[in-house]
Amino acid sequence: MNITENDQSKENRIYSEEEVTKVEKKIMDDMKYQIKRSEAITNIVRLLESEQSFEEIAGVILETIGEFLGVSNVSLCKWSVDYAQIMCIMEYVPDGGETVFDKMAVLATPEFVRETKGYIRYERRDSKHPDDRLEELGVQALLTAPITINGRQSMYVCVADTNSRSWKKQTIHFIFDVCKILQSILNRRISKNSIISSYTALKEILDNVGSGLYVIDKRTKKILFANNTMKTIVNDDMEGKFCSQFSLCGLKHNCVNCDILDEPCVYFETYDSRYQSWFDIKFNDITWVDGSTVSLCNVFNITEKKKIEKRIEFQANNDFLTGLYNRMRCESDMDNIITESIEKNLSGYVMFLDLDNFKNINDGLGHQYGDMLLKMISLGLQQIRGIENCCYRMGGDEFVIIVEPSQSSRLKAILKDITSLFNRPWDLNGTEYYCTMSMGVVSYPEEGCDVNDLVKKADIAMYDAKKGGKNRIEFYNNKEDSSSIKRLDLEKNMRSAIVTGGDEFEVYIQPIVDSETEECIGGEALLRWNSANLGFITPAEFIPLAEHLGHIVFIGEFFLKRVCTINKEWSDLGIDKKVHINLSIVQLVQNNIVEVITNIITETGVKPENIVLEVTESLAINDMNNMRKVIKEIKALGVEIALDDFGTGYSSLNYIKQMDFDIIKVDKIIVDDIVSDDYAQTFVKLITELSETLNVKVCVEGVEKRDQLETLKTMKVSMIQGYLYGKPVPYIEFEKNFLGIDRWDKTNFKRGIM
Repeated sequence: MNITENDQSKENRIYSEEEVTKVEKKIMDDMKYQIKRSEAITNIVRLLESEQSFEEIAGVILETIGEFLGVSNVSLCKWSVDYAQIMCIMEYVPDGGETVFDKMAVLATPEFVRETKGYIRYERRDSKHPDDRLEELGVQALLTAPITINGRQSMYVCVADTNSRSWKKQTIHFIFDVCKILQSILNRRISKNSIISSYTALKEILDNVGSGLYVIDKRTKKILFANNTMKTIVNDDMEGKFCSQFSLCGLKHNCVNCDILDEPCVYFETYDSRYQSWFDIKFNDITWVDGSTVSLCNVFNITEKKKIEKRIEFQANNDFLTGLYNRMRCESDMDNIITESIEKNLSGYVMFLDLDNFKNINDGLGHQYGDMLLKMISLGLQQIRGIENCCYRMGGDEFVIIVEPSQSSRLKAILKDITSLFNRPWDLNGTEYYCTMSMGVVSYPEEGCDVNDLVKKADIAMYDAKKGGKNRIEFYNNKEDSSSIKRLDLEKNMRSAIVTGGDEFEVYIQPIVDSETEECIGGEALLRWNSANLGFITPAEFIPLAEHLGHIVFIGEFFLKRVCTINKEWSDLGIDKKVHINLSIVQLVQNNIVEVITNIITETGVKPENIVLEVTESLAINDMNNMRKVIKEIKALGVEIALDDFGTGYSSLNYIKQMDFDIIKVDKIIVDDIVSDDYAQTFVKLITELSETLNVKVCVEGVEKRDQLETLKTMKVSMIQGYLYGKPVPYIEFEKNFLGIDRWDKTNFKRGIM
């Protein structure tokens, strides 16, 4: 998902995930190298006071170099007495490796060394003139650094690799730092003057180490030495001051009863708010210049590492678009909360929330509007008291909310706040859109302790809310287990019905009559599903499922084409009747809906004037400008448009005029009490009186009784539809009862189509 942010600050611009990953990897690699280098230098510095023989110390140092750099050979070489030849004193070779430097003595001739001023650097892959002698030994890269004794270059640290590589500056600096330490050790051995006693030499070495270093007198707790890096970190000259003045062990550490300096080796991480930085801190006991045991503290700033870790943790636990916690974090949190609730004998709730008709906004307006809406909803949920930090986006338009036991007594208030959030329109770039939600609620641990089981049960309850008309909240009960199995059967059989071409979906028609003559002037085509395996399925069961599974567009187009084909057959027999066909919201917001209708009219040959497409009022309210354009293009084909279910939603007469509808269909809920209810009579009368001015016809649905019909006649209603004249029946039965067409009688039905 792409997020567009209008942030003018260059520092805060959003990078692609690939750019972020490269930057993070480079920072992590650099940090790992610095940490590894610091550890290597620290280990070598500790050898300054070692009483081991020089050969033993040098062996450890060569091994440390080899392991740190990952090279094939490291050697300590020296000049012969007459300075005529360089000889190998000792060599480090990893397990399984082969010696090289014993065979290389003749390579470093006095002339060669003098020409390069004692510094040799060779890289086979970058060399225009490869050294044949090195080639024979298989050496691809060679680096040497001198060790000066009494003003003369007497020894060399030689590093070789049989693999191709280049010597970076940081590697060269590392080798030279090691050579300085070896040089100090040698000078001590030669002059019997310990290098550690040379405070100037020690300071020079430690000042050039990348990490912060300071030395504490364990007895007085005064700081004896601090290198330049350490002074930069604290912005103070630490030497001669008590370590408690800086509290680098952590602000909460008790300096009075210090236990850190009592240990020979201590390592920990700490955050210091004074410097707004994270530090890796390591204490090691060493012998100081005066022979006393002191604590050497190594301080490494790991703030960047922590930032990266925090960013990685955020990406692992949070949804990239909305910032809410994601599915993985939801499962982890829910498992912990449920476990704690069981231990304390408490209970809470899990809510599964799914947006109603969200696909319409994505398909009709574009994904950028859908993303905008998801972010607004996420922000709104986080502002509801009691669930601020317990909202999760599971994917798409699905959310899970955990009500912890401490907030369970506020369940009604939380549900009320969520309902209020979705009862208002959403402002998307200056235009208001309605998007409701359906939600299922399940309690824990009463109705389950398993995370997946609870989410599944909440999902089942949510689906029942969808099936009950959407924009509802349903609580899970045990009886829903059987309904969930039925739902799975419905999904399986619906997919099967679609794969086989849709023949299981049947056309039913309910008559529409002229209110004065009471003659049939057409009918409303209704979709029914007669499953081969499950039998007859009601629209209330399968229409929400089809929308949820994304099959409603296929089913809708199949149904529209089938009804147009039937109407064309009537025309071929000389019978021209109008047939009303419902278009779902999902169909109408498709970008190619006008093209689809045009192709079906052309393919079937139906007369456009015989087709009336019915839309519900909630559809156009979401995007009036776009719907007005679509309806205008459809009407240009010769098709009429009817507004269905008028009186149940938000429509106004001005809205009807703007959308240029041909027919208004008044919902059954208005007609039920038309005989005795003054409001219902006034409502219908107002519509019929204005219909002539608006040039709109009025059809009243749900007429079941004769006295309802007589009342409506006095109001000059144009058309009537309801059980008084007939229920929806298979189209073949409708043809026979109202059009005089008998498909079994080939003399009457010329085409003889079954």
